Amino acid sequence: MLALDVRNVTKNYPGFQLKDVSFQLEKGYIMGFIGANGAGKTTTIKSILNMIHVDRGEVRILGKNMDEHELELKQEIGYAFGGVDFYTRSKMKTLTDVIKRFYAKWDDAAYANYLRRFKLDENKKIAELSAGMKVKYSLALALSHGAKLLILDEPTSGLDPVSRDDLLDVFQELVVDGEISILFSTHITSDLEKCADFITFIDNGQIIRSSEKDEFIGSYRLLNGKESQLGQVKDRLISHKINSFGFTGLIHARDFDPASDIQATTPSLEEIMIYFAKREDHHG
Repeated sequence: MLALDVRNVTKNYPGFQLKDVSFQLEKGYIMGFIGANGAGKTTTIKSILNMIHVDRGEVRILGKNMDEHELELKQEIGYAFGGVDFYTRSKMKTLTDVIKRFYAKWDDAAYANYLRRFKLDENKKIAELSAGMKVKYSLALALSHGAKLLILDEPTSGLDPVSRDDLLDVFQELVVDGEISILFSTHITSDLEKCADFITFIDNGQIIRSSEKDEFIGSYRLLNGKESQLGQVKDRLISHKINSFGFTGLIHARDFDPASDIQATTPSLEEIMIYFAKREDHHG
Protein backbone atom coordinates (compact mmCIF):
# COMPACT_ATOMS: atom_id res chain seq x y z
CA MET A 1 0.00 0.00 0.00
CA LEU A 2 1.22 3.51 -0.78
CA ALA A 3 1.37 5.88 2.18
CA LEU A 4 1.74 8.78 -0.23
CA ASP A 5 1.09 9.00 -3.95
CA VAL A 6 1.77 12.37 -5.56
CA ARG A 7 0.65 12.47 -9.19
CA ASN A 8 1.49 15.17 -11.75
CA VAL A 9 1.18 18.02 -9.28
CA THR A 10 1.63 21.34 -11.08
CA LYS A 11 1.49 24.83 -9.61
CA ASN A 12 2.35 28.05 -11.43
CA TYR A 13 3.66 31.10 -9.64
CA PRO A 14 5.13 34.21 -11.26
CA GLY A 15 8.77 33.23 -11.76
CA PHE A 16 8.44 29.67 -10.46
CA GLN A 17 6.70 26.51 -11.57
CA LEU A 18 6.19 23.21 -9.81
CA LYS A 19 6.00 21.01 -12.85
CA ASP A 20 4.40 17.57 -13.08
CA VAL A 21 5.71 16.44 -9.70
CA SER A 22 5.11 12.71 -9.13
CA PHE A 23 6.55 10.29 -6.58
CA GLN A 24 5.35 7.44 -4.39
CA LEU A 25 6.21 6.46 -0.83
CA GLU A 26 5.46 2.90 0.22
CA LYS A 27 4.11 2.26 3.68
CA GLY A 28 6.71 1.70 6.40
CA TYR A 29 9.64 3.54 4.86
CA ILE A 30 11.55 6.81 5.19
CA MET A 31 11.83 8.97 2.10
CA GLY A 32 14.34 11.79 2.01
CA PHE A 33 13.12 14.76 -0.01
CA ILE A 34 16.09 16.83 -1.17
CA GLY A 35 16.71 19.91 -3.24
CA ALA A 36 18.29 23.35 -2.92
CA ASN A 37 16.37 26.17 -1.25
CA GLY A 38 13.80 27.40 -3.74
CA ALA A 39 13.73 24.08 -5.64
CA GLY A 40 10.11 23.46 -4.64
CA LYS A 41 10.29 21.25 -1.51
CA THR A 42 8.05 23.44 0.65
CA THR A 43 5.59 24.10 -2.19
CA THR A 44 5.32 20.34 -2.73
CA ILE A 45 4.74 19.74 0.99
CA LYS A 46 2.08 22.45 1.10
CA SER A 47 0.41 20.82 -1.92
CA ILE A 48 0.40 17.44 -0.17
CA LEU A 49 -1.21 19.02 2.91
CA ASN A 50 -3.73 20.89 0.73
CA MET A 51 -2.46 24.21 2.10
CA ILE A 52 -2.22 25.57 -1.44
CA HIS A 53 -4.52 24.99 -4.35
CA VAL A 54 -2.68 23.23 -7.18
CA ASP A 55 -3.36 23.94 -10.86
CA ARG A 56 -3.51 20.26 -11.66
CA GLY A 57 -2.56 16.84 -10.35
CA GLU A 58 -3.69 14.89 -7.32
CA VAL A 59 -2.40 13.66 -4.01
CA ARG A 60 -3.51 10.34 -2.52
CA ILE A 61 -2.72 9.44 1.07
CA LEU A 62 -3.24 5.86 2.28
CA GLY A 63 -5.18 5.21 -0.92
CA LYS A 64 -7.59 8.16 -0.58
CA ASN A 65 -7.72 11.39 -2.53
CA MET A 66 -6.64 14.33 -0.34
CA ASP A 67 -9.11 16.75 -1.95
CA GLU A 68 -12.10 14.54 -1.21
CA HIS A 69 -11.05 13.24 2.21
CA GLU A 70 -9.05 16.13 3.65
CA LEU A 71 -10.56 16.20 7.15
CA GLU A 72 -10.37 12.45 7.60
CA LEU A 73 -6.82 12.23 6.22
CA LYS A 74 -5.52 15.10 8.35
CA GLN A 75 -6.24 12.85 11.33
CA GLU A 76 -3.75 10.38 9.81
CA ILE A 77 -0.98 12.90 9.10
CA GLY A 78 1.57 14.32 11.51
CA TYR A 79 3.41 17.45 10.45
CA ALA A 80 6.57 18.79 12.06
CA PHE A 81 8.96 21.45 10.94
CA GLY A 82 12.21 22.76 12.36
CA GLY A 83 12.85 26.26 13.55
CA VAL A 84 9.33 27.65 13.94
CA ASP A 85 8.11 28.99 17.26
CA PHE A 86 4.45 28.93 18.18
CA TYR A 87 2.71 29.98 21.41
CA THR A 88 6.07 30.24 23.11
CA ARG A 89 4.79 31.51 26.45
CA SER A 90 2.39 28.61 26.99
CA LYS A 91 3.34 25.52 28.89
CA MET A 92 3.53 22.37 26.81
CA LYS A 93 0.64 20.91 28.84
CA THR A 94 -1.64 23.89 28.04
CA LEU A 95 -0.91 23.69 24.33
CA THR A 96 -1.48 19.93 24.23
CA ASP A 97 -4.89 20.38 25.88
CA VAL A 98 -5.91 22.71 23.04
CA ILE A 99 -4.47 20.54 20.25
CA LYS A 100 -5.81 17.17 21.38
CA ARG A 101 -9.44 18.30 20.96
CA PHE A 102 -8.96 18.33 17.21
CA TYR A 103 -8.17 14.62 17.03
CA ALA A 104 -10.75 11.86 17.25
CA LYS A 105 -8.19 9.15 18.01
CA TRP A 106 -6.18 11.06 20.61
CA ASP A 107 -4.65 8.65 23.11
CA ASP A 108 -3.57 10.10 26.48
CA ALA A 109 -1.66 6.96 27.43
CA ALA A 110 0.33 7.05 24.19
CA TYR A 111 1.06 10.75 24.76
CA ALA A 112 2.34 10.11 28.30
CA ASN A 113 4.48 7.33 26.89
CA TYR A 114 6.06 9.57 24.21
CA LEU A 115 6.73 12.33 26.78
CA ARG A 116 8.67 9.78 28.84
CA ARG A 117 10.45 8.32 25.85
CA PHE A 118 11.50 11.74 24.55
CA LYS A 119 12.27 13.01 28.08
CA LEU A 120 9.89 15.95 27.71
CA ASP A 121 8.62 17.79 30.81
CA GLU A 122 5.10 19.01 30.05
CA ASN A 123 5.31 21.78 32.63
CA LYS A 124 8.00 23.53 30.62
CA LYS A 125 7.10 26.50 28.49
CA ILE A 126 7.54 26.05 24.76
CA ALA A 127 10.09 28.91 24.86
CA GLU A 128 12.28 26.84 27.17
CA LEU A 129 12.57 23.90 24.80
CA SER A 130 15.66 23.37 22.66
CA ALA A 131 15.21 23.02 18.90
CA GLY A 132 15.49 19.22 19.17
CA MET A 133 12.92 19.11 21.98
CA LYS A 134 10.46 21.13 19.86
CA VAL A 135 10.72 18.56 17.07
CA LYS A 136 10.22 15.75 19.57
CA TYR A 137 7.21 17.55 20.98
CA SER A 138 5.73 17.84 17.46
CA LEU A 139 6.38 14.11 16.98
CA ALA A 140 4.79 13.26 20.35
CA LEU A 141 1.64 15.16 19.30
CA ALA A 142 1.53 13.49 15.88
CA LEU A 143 2.06 9.98 17.21
CA SER A 144 -0.49 10.41 20.01
CA HIS A 145 -3.30 10.90 17.53
CA GLY A 146 -2.21 7.82 15.61
CA ALA A 147 -0.66 9.55 12.60
CA LYS A 148 0.43 7.06 9.95
CA LEU A 149 2.23 9.51 7.67
CA LEU A 150 4.75 11.92 9.17
CA ILE A 151 5.73 14.89 7.06
CA LEU A 152 8.86 16.50 8.46
CA ASP A 153 10.08 19.72 6.92
CA GLU A 154 13.74 20.39 7.77
CA PRO A 155 13.29 18.80 11.22
CA THR A 156 17.02 18.61 11.98
CA SER A 157 18.02 22.13 10.90
CA GLY A 158 19.66 24.01 13.72
CA LEU A 159 20.39 20.88 15.79
CA ASP A 160 23.82 19.90 17.03
CA PRO A 161 25.20 16.58 15.69
CA VAL A 162 24.33 14.60 18.83
CA SER A 163 20.68 15.76 18.91
CA ARG A 164 20.39 15.13 15.18
CA ASP A 165 21.72 11.61 15.53
CA ASP A 166 19.31 10.96 18.39
CA LEU A 167 16.38 12.16 16.26
CA LEU A 168 17.42 9.99 13.31
CA ASP A 169 17.39 6.98 15.62
CA VAL A 170 13.85 7.91 16.64
CA PHE A 171 12.75 8.13 12.97
CA GLN A 172 14.23 4.71 12.23
CA GLU A 173 12.52 3.17 15.27
CA LEU A 174 9.16 4.63 14.24
CA VAL A 175 9.05 2.88 10.87
CA VAL A 176 10.23 -0.51 12.12
CA ASP A 177 6.84 -2.21 12.42
CA GLY A 178 5.70 -1.01 9.00
CA GLU A 179 2.72 1.09 10.09
CA ILE A 180 4.30 4.55 9.98
CA SER A 181 5.86 6.22 6.94
CA ILE A 182 8.01 9.37 6.91
CA LEU A 183 8.59 12.03 4.28
CA PHE A 184 11.63 13.96 5.45
CA SER A 185 12.61 17.13 3.61
CA THR A 186 16.10 18.38 4.37
CA HIS A 187 19.19 20.03 2.98
CA ILE A 188 21.38 18.11 5.44
CA THR A 189 22.02 15.20 3.10
CA SER A 190 24.29 13.28 5.48
CA ASP A 191 21.20 12.68 7.68
CA LEU A 192 19.59 10.85 4.78
CA GLU A 193 22.67 8.78 4.06
CA LYS A 194 22.15 7.44 7.55
CA CYS A 195 18.39 6.89 7.74
CA ALA A 196 16.52 7.18 4.42
CA ASP A 197 15.29 4.18 2.41
CA PHE A 198 14.31 6.25 -0.63
CA ILE A 199 15.42 9.57 -2.07
CA THR A 200 13.36 12.02 -4.09
CA PHE A 201 15.37 14.85 -5.63
CA ILE A 202 13.65 18.03 -6.80
CA ASP A 203 15.50 20.64 -8.79
CA ASN A 204 13.98 23.82 -10.18
CA GLY A 205 10.41 22.61 -9.63
CA GLN A 206 10.87 19.24 -11.29
CA ILE A 207 11.61 15.77 -9.94
CA ILE A 208 15.02 14.68 -11.24
CA ARG A 209 14.75 11.21 -9.78
CA SER A 210 12.91 9.26 -7.09
CA SER A 211 14.23 5.83 -6.19
CA GLU A 212 15.70 3.55 -3.55
CA LYS A 213 18.67 5.32 -1.93
CA ASP A 214 21.54 3.07 -3.08
CA GLU A 215 20.08 2.89 -6.56
CA PHE A 216 19.76 6.69 -6.59
CA ILE A 217 23.40 7.25 -5.58
CA GLY A 218 24.58 4.41 -7.84
CA SER A 219 23.02 6.03 -10.90
CA TYR A 220 25.69 8.77 -10.84
CA ARG A 221 29.49 8.79 -11.05
CA LEU A 222 31.89 11.47 -9.93
CA LEU A 223 34.78 11.77 -12.37
CA ASN A 224 38.27 13.03 -11.59
CA GLY A 225 40.47 13.56 -14.60
CA LYS A 226 43.23 15.59 -16.18
CA GLU A 227 42.16 18.65 -18.11
CA SER A 228 43.31 16.93 -21.31
CA GLN A 229 40.69 14.20 -20.71
CA LEU A 230 37.79 16.62 -20.29
CA GLY A 231 37.02 16.63 -24.01
CA GLN A 232 36.17 12.89 -23.93
CA VAL A 233 33.24 13.44 -21.56
CA LYS A 234 32.44 17.15 -21.48
CA ASP A 235 29.21 17.00 -23.50
CA ARG A 236 27.84 14.19 -21.30
CA LEU A 237 28.67 15.74 -17.92
CA ILE A 238 25.82 17.16 -15.85
CA SER A 239 28.32 19.84 -14.80
CA HIS A 240 31.99 20.08 -13.88
CA LYS A 241 34.60 22.15 -12.06
CA ILE A 242 38.11 22.84 -13.19
CA ASN A 243 40.88 22.99 -10.60
CA SER A 244 44.68 22.95 -10.57
CA PHE A 245 44.76 19.14 -10.82
CA GLY A 246 42.35 18.90 -13.72
CA PHE A 247 38.60 18.57 -13.47
CA THR A 248 35.88 16.91 -11.42
CA GLY A 249 32.43 16.35 -12.88
CA LEU A 250 29.18 14.53 -12.32
CA ILE A 251 27.82 12.15 -14.95
CA HIS A 252 24.94 9.69 -15.20
CA ALA A 253 26.43 6.20 -14.73
CA ARG A 254 24.77 5.10 -17.99
CA ASP A 255 26.70 7.82 -19.88
CA PHE A 256 30.11 6.76 -18.59
CA ASP A 257 32.29 4.11 -20.15
CA PRO A 258 33.87 2.17 -17.26
CA ALA A 259 36.72 1.12 -19.58
CA SER A 260 37.78 4.79 -19.77
CA ASP A 261 41.00 5.78 -17.99
CA ILE A 262 39.23 8.60 -16.13
CA GLN A 263 38.93 7.88 -12.42
CA ALA A 264 35.29 7.40 -11.33
CA THR A 265 33.86 7.17 -7.81
CA THR A 266 30.41 7.01 -6.26
CA PRO A 267 29.31 10.53 -5.26
CA SER A 268 27.62 11.53 -2.00
CA LEU A 269 24.08 12.92 -2.05
CA GLU A 270 25.57 16.32 -1.33
CA GLU A 271 27.89 16.14 -4.34
CA ILE A 272 24.97 15.17 -6.58
CA MET A 273 23.03 18.22 -5.38
CA ILE A 274 26.01 20.55 -5.79
CA TYR A 275 26.70 19.54 -9.38
CA PHE A 276 23.03 19.85 -10.34
CA ALA A 277 22.97 23.34 -8.80
CA LYS A 278 26.08 24.21 -10.82
CA ARG A 279 24.29 23.14 -13.98
CA GLU A 280 21.58 25.72 -13.21
CA ASP A 281 24.19 28.48 -13.05
CA HIS A 282 25.33 27.76 -16.58
CA HIS A 283 21.94 27.49 -18.19
CA GLY A 284 20.18 29.96 -15.90
